[in-house]
Amino acid sequence: MSRIGKRPVTVASGIEVSLDGTTLVAKKGKLEKRLETYGRVDINIDGSEVTFSRVGEDKESAAFWGTYRALFNNIIIGLDKGFAKSLEINGVGYRAAVQGKVLNLQLGFSHDINFDIPEGVEISVEKNIINIKSTDKQTVGQVAAEIRSFRPPEPYKGKGVKYTDETIIRKAGKAAGK
Repeated sequence: MSRIGKRPVTVASGIEVSLDGTTLVAKKGKLEKRLETYGRVDINIDGSEVTFSRVGEDKESAAFWGTYRALFNNIIIGLDKGFAKSLEINGVGYRAAVQGKVLNLQLGFSHDINFDIPEGVEISVEKNIINIKSTDKQTVGQVAAEIRSFRPPEPYKGKGVKYTDETIIRKAGKAAGK
């Protein structure tokens, strides 16, 4: 039995929820998010609460039950508060700057890396911290992972791009031999 699927999703004030066939639609102002369920779960909208229930009794139905509930909960949180991740750049001469819709990274290569900022994502740079914000949790995580992959932190000096809450386990350098 899914413990996540049982819990109802409480819709924050200012967000309108409607059911369009098998698509769950959440709106806040002009911003609209859709969740296509393809008829894999039953959806019940009761005032400010949305509940999900299983269609069948098989394992696949139980998996979709919890998954769609979690996805819709992330949509509601994203419309209400939004999601954010922060990356930290460590290294001599390592820099980042936002130029229009492009994030320019100088990470010790012979060339600059120009990362195109996806639609619906806000990126700001303060000193050596890159802040990523959006209403979509998956997009925030994906953009942060792509930026980090340009120069992952190395274990000897910690140079590279890392999440601000990430800890890098350091290795000892060469030991002086006899």
